[in-house]
Formats: sequence, C-alpha cells, structure tokens
Amino acid sequence: MDLDVLNMFVIAGGTLAIPILAFVASFLLWPSALIRIYYWYWRRALGMQVRYANYDDYQFCYSYRGRPGYRPSILMLHGFSAHKDMWLSIVKFLPKNLHLVCVDMPGHEGTTRSALDDYSISGQAKRIHQFVECIKLNRRPFHLVGTSMGGNVAGVYAAQYPEDICSLTLICPAGLPSTTDSKFIKQLRELQESERIDRIPLIPSTPEEMADMLKLCSYVRFKVPQQILQGLVDVRIPHNDFYRKLFLEIVDEKSRHSLHENMSKIKAPTQVIWGRQDQVLDVSGASVLASAIPDCHMYILENCGHSVVVERPRKTANLILEFLALLHSMDNNKKQA
Repeated sequence: MDLDVLNMFVIAGGTLAIPILAFVASFLLWPSALIRIYYWYWRRALGMQVRYANYDDYQFCYSYRGRPGYRPSILMLHGFSAHKDMWLSIVKFLPKNLHLVCVDMPGHEGTTRSALDDYSISGQAKRIHQFVECIKLNRRPFHLVGTSMGGNVAGVYAAQYPEDICSLTLICPAGLPSTTDSKFIKQLRELQESERIDRIPLIPSTPEEMADMLKLCSYVRFKVPQQILQGLVDVRIPHNDFYRKLFLEIVDEKSRHSLHENMSKIKAPTQVIWGRQDQVLDVSGASVLASAIPDCHMYILENCGHSVVVERPRKTANLILEFLALLHSMDNNKKQA
C-alpha cells in the first residue's frame, strides 16, 4: 500500500477515534454529562430555545418554540422532581407553528430555589401566575397542560385565574382523594409505619432505586443500562434534600387534596388523560374529575402507567391537538349560530 494512503487512513482513524473514545469515556465516567448533552441536543433539534424571566428577585427558567398566533399558546407544567425538558417527547409531535412554553416549576432546574418560598400547591400556582405575567402569556387566554404535581398546580391555577386560560389538559394529576390505594400510596404507608419516610420511592439515591422508580412510574418496561441509571441518579442527588422537603410540603394537609378542593371552580373546557395501569396515582381520579367539571373530556390509555408523557408521547400530543381542534370548531359554530 502506498505510504501516503496508509498515512491518510491512520490520520482518518485517529480523527474518528478521538470523539469515539471521548464518548465511551463520558459514558463510563460521567454519564450525567451525557444526559445533559442529550437534552441540549433535543432542544436544539426541536427548535426549543431557553430563556429566563425575572419577577422582582425571582428567576424563572423556561423553553419555548414559536410565537403567539391565532391558536392559543400552550403552557406546560411538569411533575415532581422533573424539569421543562420532560416535555420534549411530546413537543416532537406538535406542529412547529404552535407557540409552546415549558417552564421549570418553582425550585426545579433553572428556576429559583429558596428556603423561604411557599412550595404548597397554591403557592406554586401563584408563582406560575407571576411567570405568566412576566412573559405576558395571558395577553390572550392560553391552553394549560399539567402532569402529576404539575397537574395539581394546573387545576388550581385554572380555578384561581380563570380569565388567563381558555382550556385545560390534566395528565394523571395529583391532588385527589382515591377510594383505591395505588402501589405508591401503599409503599408510603408502609414507610410511615416503619418510620422510614426518608426512603421515598420517588427520590432515588442509587441506580437500583432509580430502576425501581422507573418500574413504579411506567407500565412499559424500559431496558436502561446501568451507566444511564447511574447518570440519572447523579443528576438528581444534589437536589434530593430539596425534593424531600417539597414532597412533604405537597402531601401535607394544605396541599394533598388541592385539586379536589378547587375542581368545582374550574370553568374552562377540560381534558383528562390517565394511564389505566398508573401505580402512582390511581386511575379512578379521572372519573372524580369528569363528574365534577362541566364539559370534561376523559381519555384512559390502556397499557400505560403514570409516565404518560414518556410512554405515549405521540398519542398524548394527538389527543391535545384533537381537543384543541374540537374547541376551535365549537367556537366557530357558536359564532355562526
């Protein structure tokens, strides 16, 4: 083989080897860094831009895509211990001309965390209202989406600030009493009886606990490599003390049934989406909401757990779009009548 050609292959091989070795090293040594890169990549790929908004000395971090138009903007509120990027799997299936806003909930990710802040559900709803006013999202009524803890906050928001929203989607929301105890509720009771409430199943500290949490939250069994589990734990561990404080706040008597206490005040057209096999919050909550909220549309997803957004992103996106299209059609019919 010609020496120049051999040198070319050596150089090319070396050039390729560097990023490959860097990737392998990152995967083995810093899996949490790879997870952050993953979210950064998907935000860019989906056209989501990160911005900050300030209300006095309080900072909100959010991502957005598109601009306000003739269709309602959509504001998305994530669940306990998650962040704005959890919505990316759904954003992928939403039209690029829709104005989408995903905010980090109080104390989460890039939004201010303060020991003096009120992390009750009503306190969080008040903070989200401040965010809405900061970015002037309520110049026109918007569609509000919330899941789990974020669903609890979204429902209370809809009850307390009805003029801000035109419609509401609640995905497996917290804040409801249940006649049937979920697996998660049973685990909490066992921990309370054994005085080990610090071992909350939704706050993992090891890869094994992370795997258990994923099984609890999902009906679909994802095969997650050990290194990725380690990375997921590494990302969360610095925040676990806050998550414990927050968890105790939202299960306290003041917040535990906030959605139930406010659901009769919700006047906006409401969509409820729930996984039939939810082991965190029992699916019976969907019927509670459907019977209490006028014009409530209920969808139960078969073979789906609590992590609806992750397990059934395309279906969830389609349900939201169909709901918005139905409301738009009904509006047009009223105007023509």
